[in-house]
Amino acid sequence: MQTFINPPVTEWEQLCRRPQLDHSKLEKEVRSIMDEVRAGGDKSLRKFSKKFDGVDIENLKADEAEIKGAESVLDDRLKDAIKLAAQNIEKFHKAQKPAEVRVTTMPGVECSMKYLPIERVGLYIPGGTAPLFSTVLMLGIPARIAGCKDIILCTPPGKNGKIHPAILYAASIASVTSVFRTGGAQAIAAMAMGTESIPRVDKIFGPGNQWVTMAKQLAASEGMAIDLPAGPSEVAVIADSSVPPAFIAADLLSQAEHGEDSQVMLVTTDRNIIEPVMVEIERLLNRLPRKEISVKALEHCRMIVFDSYDVVMDFINEYAPEHLIIASKNYKHLSEKVINAGSVFLGNYTPESAGDYASGTNHTLPTNGFARAWSGVGTGAFMKRTSFQEITAEGLQKLGPVVEFMAQAEELEAHRQAVKVRLDYIISKTNATWDQSIH
Repeated sequence: MQTFINPPVTEWEQLCRRPQLDHSKLEKEVRSIMDEVRAGGDKSLRKFSKKFDGVDIENLKADEAEIKGAESVLDDRLKDAIKLAAQNIEKFHKAQKPAEVRVTTMPGVECSMKYLPIERVGLYIPGGTAPLFSTVLMLGIPARIAGCKDIILCTPPGKNGKIHPAILYAASIASVTSVFRTGGAQAIAAMAMGTESIPRVDKIFGPGNQWVTMAKQLAASEGMAIDLPAGPSEVAVIADSSVPPAFIAADLLSQAEHGEDSQVMLVTTDRNIIEPVMVEIERLLNRLPRKEISVKALEHCRMIVFDSYDVVMDFINEYAPEHLIIASKNYKHLSEKVINAGSVFLGNYTPESAGDYASGTNHTLPTNGFARAWSGVGTGAFMKRTSFQEITAEGLQKLGPVVEFMAQAEELEAHRQAVKVRLDYIISKTNATWDQSIH
């Protein structure tokens, strides 16, 4: 963990850099996997399950009996927790569903915009030793609310060849259409290109390791829509002496345990809190099953002290964190100054973990500074905007000459003619009606 006192603006770019991995070899290997899935389909998926997961898979698709059976093996308290989280996620994401827009821009010219569901979406859910059933809720529920016709879920099998029951139960709660036991880059390839069992989707969602992330990037380079650019998880915490040091330490460690390349950052105006936070980090580390991972991630940890909150917020907006916790006395005032952040957690009693699981907001968020231009996943991510326009004959007589003149100025004569032939028709029809009325 490194501490910086009033670093000048010239050093901010360096301080905002995320841990960098050499992806040159990775890209070649992932592309090879995707090419093999393209050529071999289901057979290749089974081969990779044997190679990477150590299991032989006969049926890629989880059947209805397996999905229903998951409920009976789960602890009732976990099922209740999943149900409560699902309720909160549903409430928040239902409120996001956009309404149709309809505007008369001028007499006889009506423009509207509808938000239509993406028909078939693919959800990638990490499994294995850390089955992220919470992500099933975060992606499946807004997809259902958006009205997606087919919701396809891919997740790696466990060592027994089965899908974790919590993932299956969450999929049932979220009304996922189909669940397939395949993971890694090969699962992304299957959803991007389709196989005998897994249909090609229109957009891919979900987190994953560097192999999955690279596969999504390569799929996007070939025209597949993906949810957002994603990298290692990160959190920035703004805190002062009003926050118990154990709170800050726990928040930093909750991100550090995600992976060795995760990044955590404390930004403050009170240098006296640095040492107590470090003490708490050391104390809490010994309680963590993923201590080794967290220790590696803490090598990227930065604790930064500035003289004023104005500078703190300037730095935070430059960093554009995936998660931002504001746990200082003036957190409401500071929250008004947030410009770039994936999701913001306010006050001493709003840990980032709440957003990860059950408060109702979505935990699929832009990392690596992409919060400057990208939003986290919401209901709108599963929809697309389609515009409509309807122009009456009277409206075209008013608007048409403007369009003709603009088309002529751009030297696009066919564009002008598309208007002119209609205006000529309207005029001829009007003249014919006029002649008939005279005679």
